[in-house]
Amino acid sequence: MTARALPPRIQPSILSADFVNMQRDVEAIASADAVHVDVMDNHFVPNLTFGLEMVTRVQAVSPVPLDVHLMITDVDRWAPGYAELGVFSVTFHAEATDKPVALARRLRQIGARAGLAVKPDTDVTPYLELLPEFDQLLVMTVEPGFGGQSFMAEMMPKVAAVRAAAGAAGLDVWLQVDGGITVDTIGIAAEAGADTFVAGSSVYGAPDAADAIAALRAAADGHRHPSD
Repeated sequence: MTARALPPRIQPSILSADFVNMQRDVEAIASADAVHVDVMDNHFVPNLTFGLEMVTRVQAVSPVPLDVHLMITDVDRWAPGYAELGVFSVTFHAEATDKPVALARRLRQIGARAGLAVKPDTDVTPYLELLPEFDQLLVMTVEPGFGGQSFMAEMMPKVAAVRAAAGAAGLDVWLQVDGGITVDTIGIAAEAGADTFVAGSSVYGAPDAADAIAALRAAADGHRHPSD
């Protein structure tokens, strides 16, 4: 059985924040485990968000660590720069590099946790044997690019496969899901084996972000994977 942090980790995505009031909205999630920062380049996904300068500024005002999710091409070139900012975690997409292990080792060498993300159409099986090289594996539960999409429950067998492989190998790999996470869907992902949850509109669209984070954490806690 893998070691699990208690309670479940909630990481609000600032893709759903007010970009004009970013510091306010980052400070509003001080009770979260991390702030999820979606970096998009309008090439890998059809949207354009933040770059290195913006991430630097968010880190300067954030009360919690930064979990940077790179939805960009040429991650071998750009990912190390985000790690060099001193962020907690850098996740890149399996579809964006031919050398995921080398890049993960580089990120770890710099001092960041290394995460690997897979799109909904990507088979995770070839990457299961590489899990020891990563600190986190992100299963996208929507097509990456935009917030506010509906949760894809059909991704749960993929989540379960990662959890089973990590457990069999005795690895403490965080299993993250991103997309459509609400109090109604987070339990489904938790039961499948996820332990780290990215939530955007369900946090920033709520009257009180802290209350929304607490509700998500409680909902996930009530639907633990059987091996917990």
